[in-house]
Amino acid sequence: MKPSPITEAELHALVDAQLAPERQREVEAWLAEHPEEAQRLADYRTHKRALQMLFKPVLDEAVPLSLQRAAQPRRPWHLQRMAAGFALALVSGAAGWVLHAQLAAPDLSALLAQQHAQQQEEPAFARRAAVAHAVYSPELRRPVEVDAAHEDQLVAWLSKRMGSPMKPPHLQAQGYALEGGRLLPGGQGPVAQFMYRDEAGSRLTLYVTHETGAAAAASRSASQPDLAFRFAREGAVNVFYWVDGPFGYALSAEADRATLARVSSEVYRQLAAR
Repeated sequence: MKPSPITEAELHALVDAQLAPERQREVEAWLAEHPEEAQRLADYRTHKRALQMLFKPVLDEAVPLSLQRAAQPRRPWHLQRMAAGFALALVSGAAGWVLHAQLAAPDLSALLAQQHAQQQEEPAFARRAAVAHAVYSPELRRPVEVDAAHEDQLVAWLSKRMGSPMKPPHLQAQGYALEGGRLLPGGQGPVAQFMYRDEAGSRLTLYVTHETGAAAAASRSASQPDLAFRFAREGAVNVFYWVDGPFGYALSAEADRATLARVSSEVYRQLAAR
């Protein structure tokens, strides 16, 4: 009997190892005759591994206390009313102290709002860099769009698309050789990613964006210095990121914090010297 047509659902089931053995053999035989579809599934597997690597630490965390409480039996209504009364008194007292603090320091709310805006903006920049690293660093066949053997072409292409010179730092002295780079979509425009690799095969990526850098530069007065190095951790990926003029930079790797800080300092030194 001729095998039934391969469905998209079955292709995803194959990636998730959910197909019956006999059907799996039929689908794999079909993929052997359709290399483009086989490559598409290979890309799915790469992205799946990247997401698992990125979020594995979260999966290992304990269930939040709030969810544990949600699963517990509800208290009798009269006890809930008593608890609500205590909570109302506590909130009222706290509100009084907050109001007192605002009257004593009228600029406090503006300062907190400014800090909150920076905290909301910059971690998103670091998260995008970490996710891009997690997606592309496991790639074996096509980790970059233009490899290091054609660095001149890579520099010309990314510089044109980014609207500014995009020459990658050279990190051989730090133990990392340039593999190449690629163009990524940002929230409002293109982003450049350069990829490096050490002798053990571990990869490091440099993420360069106009968006965060321009927004952060516009939000600061001329007397304020550029933001210093900051550290973030997204799943298994460590990120050092900073803003220099109109650009935001993020260096991502599974390397430890000290190694990443050392390489970040060298990247910053080379970029500042240009």
